[in-house]
Amino acid sequence: MTDLVLAIVHHLIVFGIASALAAELALMRPAAMSPQTVRLLGRFDAAYGIMALAILIVGFLRVAYGAKGASFYMHNPMFWAKIAAFAAVGLISIKPTLRILAWQKRAKADAAFVPAMDEVNALRRTMLLEIHVFALIPIFAAMMARGVGY
Repeated sequence: MTDLVLAIVHHLIVFGIASALAAELALMRPAAMSPQTVRLLGRFDAAYGIMALAILIVGFLRVAYGAKGASFYMHNPMFWAKIAAFAAVGLISIKPTLRILAWQKRAKADAAFVPAMDEVNALRRTMLLEIHVFALIPIFAAMMARGVGY
């Protein structure tokens, strides 16, 4: 039963992360940028960060207490590829998070603040990269679950 609960929670969090990333990308458009959008981006990015931490906790609980046992994961290169992709997404996400925080700070000081179009476009490209690398995670997870590389 523990394995089932952990798997369900793990999958729900992954879908939440994907939703937060998609929402951020949808908001990250020069034409849609407004002071309200900057606030919303901050909320979505904070939720994304919380869910990223939660997925780490639940994921490692699955490794420790899941039905397959830790040795299945520790000796599976697809598990490590999945972890590497997750780490890469985390590293890529630093720039958007720092930029959004800076925008929020400026928006607090100036209620009419709107980020420059070139900044928004540059950040959007970074977020597109982040989403593309994020897409590798379920690919590696499916391969891992089927014993590829084990």
